[in-house]
Amino acid sequence: MEYRKLARTDLALSAIGLGTMTWGFQNTEADGFAQMDYAIEQGINFFDTAEMYAIPPSADTYGTTETIIGNWLTSRQTRDQVILASKITSPGLKWIRDGDIMNRKNLNLALEDSLKRLKTDYIDLYQLHWPNRGSYHFGKTWNYAPRFDVQKETDNFLEILHTMQSFIDEGKVRHFGLSNETAWGLTKWLHLADQHDLPRAVSIQNEYSLLCRHFEPDLSEITLNEDIGLLAWSPLSRGMLSGKYLNGARPEGARITIETRKEHRVNPMTDAAVSEYVDLAKQHELDACQMAIAFVLSKPFVTSTLVGATNMTQLKTDIDAINLNLSEEAMAEIETIRRKHPMPY
Repeated sequence: MEYRKLARTDLALSAIGLGTMTWGFQNTEADGFAQMDYAIEQGINFFDTAEMYAIPPSADTYGTTETIIGNWLTSRQTRDQVILASKITSPGLKWIRDGDIMNRKNLNLALEDSLKRLKTDYIDLYQLHWPNRGSYHFGKTWNYAPRFDVQKETDNFLEILHTMQSFIDEGKVRHFGLSNETAWGLTKWLHLADQHDLPRAVSIQNEYSLLCRHFEPDLSEITLNEDIGLLAWSPLSRGMLSGKYLNGARPEGARITIETRKEHRVNPMTDAAVSEYVDLAKQHELDACQMAIAFVLSKPFVTSTLVGATNMTQLKTDIDAINLNLSEEAMAEIETIRRKHPMPY
């Protein structure tokens, strides 16, 4: 396994991190235990979760994934082997604090509940799942129109930063991170932290893959020059880059097959791009999933990419991508495909 230093911290994250959001819905606790056992054996030390998991989100599965991880940490006595990340749920889910915004009160409630479920005294990286004001993620790329009260947002940012400082002072959180944030948001967080001597975000967890490259060029420039680590989620675009959903296929039990929400990634443009990437992998005698993960890992702004699997075969294949270095020819052909299909969703 390869390890990469996270921003200005003393943490070295495995370049491949373990995503956990299927545990408690698609996967049982036993499945989750098996995946965590295998990940540790392979040198993975970075596990990412969130209070709202399992996915698809519901009142019935809320908190289940954290509970499974907590049971495993207690059973295996492995807390010191894991860099553990979790997230507070942002506005919108009515069954979690009535869908209220992130503020001091809700941060305190969320953190205490996560610590109890995770059966730990501290979280290494505590993240804001998405901005209070919204963002262009989760299928909102085409119609995101930012309209908000800048002063109100600034006051809220400061309230959150002061709360994070209290968590760090109490030893309940080691570092603070963002997720699904924009270029404006990231620079605002950094400016306020520096201006007021408050905790600096060390990471941003945004979607990044062959199909989703919104992180370039602006956010990548900021993270490279401000020492922020990208924790790339969905490097396989919900498994689409495997090719298993092409031509309308819906494998039994697969993510998109069981999804209860509208899937914005499903469209003819995405299928056209996926077909070309799958063909490219075949031409180079590569596994399509490994090629996609290796591409993400090749970027200098990526600290770790999160892989999630519903079975051990998928997990082993994805983790083995750490051993793949793409040729210059393959990388050039990826860029050719990107120019043909620059923003499929």
